[in-house]
Amino acid sequence: MTVFKKSFLTLGLIALGFASVLVISSLVFMNSLYYQLNTDGLKNTARVLLSAIGEERIAGIFAEKESAADLPDMGDYRLTLVAVSGNVIWDSHITDRIVNHIDREEIIAALEGKQAGGRRDSVSTGIKRIYYALPVFGNSGEVIGVFRLSLSIPDFSARISPIIPPFVIFSSLMTLLAFFSIYAYSRSFASSIGRIVSITRTGTSLLPGENLHVTPEFLSLEKALRAMISELNSRIENAKAESRRLEAILNGMSEAVFAMDTEFNLEIVNPKARELFNLENREIKTMTLLEATRSTELVNTARIAANMGAPFETELTFHTGGERQFQIYASVLEGENGGVVLVLLDITKIIKLERIRKDFVANVSHELRTPIQLVKGFSETLLDAVNDGDKKSIIHFIEIIQKNAANMENLTNDLLALADLENNSSSGRELEEFDVAFIINEAVSSVESQAEKKQIEIIIDCPDNLKAKFYGSFMVQALINLIDNGIKYSSPKSKIRINAFVDNSELTIEVRDKGIGISAEHQKRIFERFYRVDRSRSKEEGGTGLGLAIVRHIALLHKGKAEAESRAGEGSVFRIRIPCGS
Repeated sequence: MTVFKKSFLTLGLIALGFASVLVISSLVFMNSLYYQLNTDGLKNTARVLLSAIGEERIAGIFAEKESAADLPDMGDYRLTLVAVSGNVIWDSHITDRIVNHIDREEIIAALEGKQAGGRRDSVSTGIKRIYYALPVFGNSGEVIGVFRLSLSIPDFSARISPIIPPFVIFSSLMTLLAFFSIYAYSRSFASSIGRIVSITRTGTSLLPGENLHVTPEFLSLEKALRAMISELNSRIENAKAESRRLEAILNGMSEAVFAMDTEFNLEIVNPKARELFNLENREIKTMTLLEATRSTELVNTARIAANMGAPFETELTFHTGGERQFQIYASVLEGENGGVVLVLLDITKIIKLERIRKDFVANVSHELRTPIQLVKGFSETLLDAVNDGDKKSIIHFIEIIQKNAANMENLTNDLLALADLENNSSSGRELEEFDVAFIINEAVSSVESQAEKKQIEIIIDCPDNLKAKFYGSFMVQALINLIDNGIKYSSPKSKIRINAFVDNSELTIEVRDKGIGISAEHQKRIFERFYRVDRSRSKEEGGTGLGLAIVRHIALLHKGKAEAESRAGEGSVFRIRIPCGS
């Protein structure tokens, strides 16, 4: 029900009830006043009449010393003389069929020496009358009878019947006026409340002139509400902006973030955390941390931070999409509700890089130690050979020193090339379009002498019109490394085939040899730094263990990849795949 209907009905019912009570009360009061005035008039008349007749004469009548026949005519008044026994000894209007009056209330009071009145329908006449009784005293002061005067009066309703029609008309008009006033007030009140509700709901400004019928109190309330709503809107906008900023920060973080209450029910989970634990299409508001992550270690970390009431840090390993290690930061949320925030930083690559760095230092140290020791040892031996004049030994020692110096030079060059690639030395350079055949021929010409020594034939299969964009020197280096490996590990008089073609929008360059091949257990690691399938043979051939790592980095530099396919004893195929748009 609307405010207008409620206020109109409520006020209408109150007004109607008040009017009804007022009318009834007025009628009751007027009725009482009507009979009271008549009774008071009758009382005064009875006293005057008793004095006029004479109380001694009335006492004489009761003592039967006087006759009641000479009493004056009472007109409309009825005079009754009642003995102590209740019997009527004289009545001005009735001469027979008069009942005993000992039970009349005014008679009882008068016999007790009191003056009293009454109102009822007369048993003797059957007409509504008012009575007033006065006690009559004897010479010794005792009550010897009752002097009662009565008067027939119209009923109150009959008395006011002439004024009822104009009263009804006037009351109807006043009722209509009252209801119209209530209607107008209810409409105005409902309109004012409606304005306030509209303001509180929407906060919008109302049109000019709508304040004309609004009371000053409502205008003051409206101004206060507008000010409050303006402040609330401002705070809401600030909160929304802050929420958007927080959401943008959380969404942009590379770390996984969980925010939860004190019972570890999730409240906020950023996209990285959803991705990490496969929660993209799940409703996290109904989940606990354990249900979302299935990790008791993570829950224990959050519990430790909550119990400590201070930040806590640890490292955990998860097996989501492979083994991954995380640095976990747990901190307690400040505020009335409290809670815990977990930040998971993926340190898998950092740990891997640290392991690679340690392995790299160890491998470099190991690779350099042997040639340095050899150079040092044979240099000392060379001094002794010079003193002895042993020319043949001197030449042998110099050749060993030269070979190890060349190994150290190759290792240093490969390390510099690898560092150059890892530092993205393509920055500042631009891809250039080359004939693929030209790049292959450049690489072949650099290793042709080694191939001739082993009588190895290099066969090139590349379309003349095949072009691609390369960092030219890097691609030549990659092909040199692949062809050089093919020559080193192939038997004499064998063949090496170099094929270039486009396959699925990728330029593919293959180097096939018929060498010793690579067993399956080694194929996953052959592109790692310093990894050798046969260390003794690799060192004998002058390999540094970095050639294939360089090939892999050059392929990545061109947004491509390096692949190997081999079987032990049957040869190997190395491929470089590069997107044609690179």
